[in-house]
Amino acid sequence: MIDLPARIDHVVINVLDRLDEAADTFRRLGFALTPRGHHTLGSSNNLAILGTDYLELLGFEPGRGNARPELWASPPGLGGLVFKPPADRGFAARLRTLGVSASDPVEFSRPVALPEGPRDASFRVVNIDDAHAGGRVFFCHHHTPELVWRGEWQHHPNGATGIAEFTISCDDPQAIAAPFVRLFGASAQHPIAGGLVLMAGDARVLFLTADEVALRYGPTAPMAHVGRPRMAALGLRVRDTGQAHAALRAGAIEGVFEVENRLVVPAGQACGLALSFTA
Repeated sequence: MIDLPARIDHVVINVLDRLDEAADTFRRLGFALTPRGHHTLGSSNNLAILGTDYLELLGFEPGRGNARPELWASPPGLGGLVFKPPADRGFAARLRTLGVSASDPVEFSRPVALPEGPRDASFRVVNIDDAHAGGRVFFCHHHTPELVWRGEWQHHPNGATGIAEFTISCDDPQAIAAPFVRLFGASAQHPIAGGLVLMAGDARVLFLTADEVALRYGPTAPMAHVGRPRMAALGLRVRDTGQAHAALRAGAIEGVFEVENRLVVPAGQACGLALSFTA
């Protein structure tokens, strides 16, 4: 395994050519979003910056062309699980020595407008090609983390402070989790009802059967289909579920329900992913 624990850097929510609509939805869900960003690779985004991780609404804008079409192979909703890597550029080569199918590093950036003047936020990513988890799995190193985790972007009306869990719906949790064992070691995973859990710092990555996902997130949550896994649901920590509920009411979010002390937003109200809030 690699010489660092699993830690989530961010999650990607594919919104295709509906970035404006998705940004409005997530503001109504109680998130304060960053201004629209434009990657040098051609995609565009808005972010919800949390404590040590964040949510990325990723898409492309009409008039700018459908850049990076390989990104949109997965359906709208959760489309990427991103871990924090070590800083060294040789990280991808070290992964390959473990039998992990890792891509060559890719460097890119996006301009950031700041009161003191424009800067470029820059990144290095390494994709894990053999992690068939219903979306992309990759590592993202931030050359300029100070341009991402800025205090003015970390305060949300819903009180969100961090990612608590990321759920993958799959027919065979053991098989889908196998590449993560090669990455992080068998001791990082444990059996739970309906599947497996990978401990990722303060968060958990859940590999669950469709029946278990339905119990946790309701029958409208995205599900695995005919052997095809699906990145299905995202759980967030909040300061207080009452604050989160008030933000959802203010945003006219419909169909919110409570299960096991978690507020759950149906996928139809959250751009194709089931979303939960827990204190």
